[in-house]
Amino acid sequence: MSPNSQNTTEKASTDNANAQWGGRFAGGPSEIMQAINASISFDKALWRQDIRGSLAHAAMLAHVGIISSSDETAIRDGLTGIGAEIEAGTFTFSEALEDIHMNIEARLSERIGEAGKRLHTGRSRNDQVATDFRLWVRDAIDGLDQQAASLMRALALRAQEHAADPMPGFTHLQTAQPVTFGHHLMAYVEMLARDRGRLADTRRRLNECPLGSAALAGTSFPIDRAMTAQTLGFDRPTANSLDAVSDRDFALEYLSALSIMAMHLSRLAEEIVIWCSSPFSFIRLSDAFTTGSSIMPQKRNPDAAELIRAKTGRITGSLVGLLTVMKGLPLAYAKDMQEDKEPVFAATDAAALSLAAMDGMVRDMQANTAQMRALAGSGYSTATDIADWLVRVLKVPFRTAHHVTGRLVAKAEEKNIGLAELTLEDMQAEEPGITPDIYSVLTVDASIASRTSLGGTAADNVRAQAQRWLATLADTQA
Repeated sequence: MSPNSQNTTEKASTDNANAQWGGRFAGGPSEIMQAINASISFDKALWRQDIRGSLAHAAMLAHVGIISSSDETAIRDGLTGIGAEIEAGTFTFSEALEDIHMNIEARLSERIGEAGKRLHTGRSRNDQVATDFRLWVRDAIDGLDQQAASLMRALALRAQEHAADPMPGFTHLQTAQPVTFGHHLMAYVEMLARDRGRLADTRRRLNECPLGSAALAGTSFPIDRAMTAQTLGFDRPTANSLDAVSDRDFALEYLSALSIMAMHLSRLAEEIVIWCSSPFSFIRLSDAFTTGSSIMPQKRNPDAAELIRAKTGRITGSLVGLLTVMKGLPLAYAKDMQEDKEPVFAATDAAALSLAAMDGMVRDMQANTAQMRALAGSGYSTATDIADWLVRVLKVPFRTAHHVTGRLVAKAEEKNIGLAELTLEDMQAEEPGITPDIYSVLTVDASIASRTSLGGTAADNVRAQAQRWLATLADTQA
């Protein structure tokens, strides 16, 4: 391209941009200014929401008589055609037009002429983007909620399968008491249920419509904000125009909910990494969720779990980044808020992929129940059962029973044997009232079976909880 032709192209581009600004600037922005100012590279993801909001706005304008019904029909047909162009990949996104709103509006005017220029009556890009963004986050919440429910179902099904299979329960990653593998998996069902609750709370609070707040002060046109809110599925219009265009609480709350969910997924991912390691060997993942080593042919690396663990940083970083963007902004809108979308988009992608990968691993993993059972009784894990027996049968105060049990553990350690291998004489030397019945509580199965309190690890408890959740989740299946 010759310098002259390049200049001609650049001038045409800036002239186009200037036209959209109504002739406010005599010259076009510099290349650097255009690059930093434009958001079309990422906010084009809002195109569906932008068209949906514009259709609702046009219908309202026609309903109250601000535009004619023929203009509304032309706008509707034009926007539908633009949507088809974007879907087909034939739409040209222009950086000179800055964002998705101006790109669609300019194309609409090209397609239908003067009627397209009437669409923006009674609104601003400020309330337009706030509406689009809320619609996008609302759609994202609905999708992630379905994914989280699917993962809960996978966990509950595996918990049902392993309701009675013992494994060591840990505190400080030290063997504490025997639990069942099913009970352990059900803990993550409860975490994900809270995650879904936080997403639902976020959705409920964001479900107010900013459209019609205009730039910051509302509009003098006799618009019907309740109509557009209802058309777009919002509960109500926002109450304050300043707040409506400058609020990004919904995005922050959404990122906060995703960060907590990512933390939960990371905890489970960490456990999967541990469980897959040779010293534990609690589970095995297939080739579908592992990779090999370039030089060690025996390796089976749980890379999917490790990457879920790592994506927590990306999601949490998005929250911290947006909090930092918003913390110093006076009312109302500021261009800083253009930085709100990329972290939300990136965190959503990371959360969706993490949920999908975890769902796959939970359904894929094969439990080594023999290994889990063998280790469930290690580390004197039934010591608490001795203390409980002393309290229950001999009516010994719990603190006293705790000290007696501690001395019995020390004696077993000294002899390098398990608690069940201590002789009755060994035990009676510490507490004369101990009878042979104490051996009935020293097995792993007896310990697990005794934990019948609400929320305890007894197999019947686990089965009941798994079944309850599966029945509840059946209503959420798409």
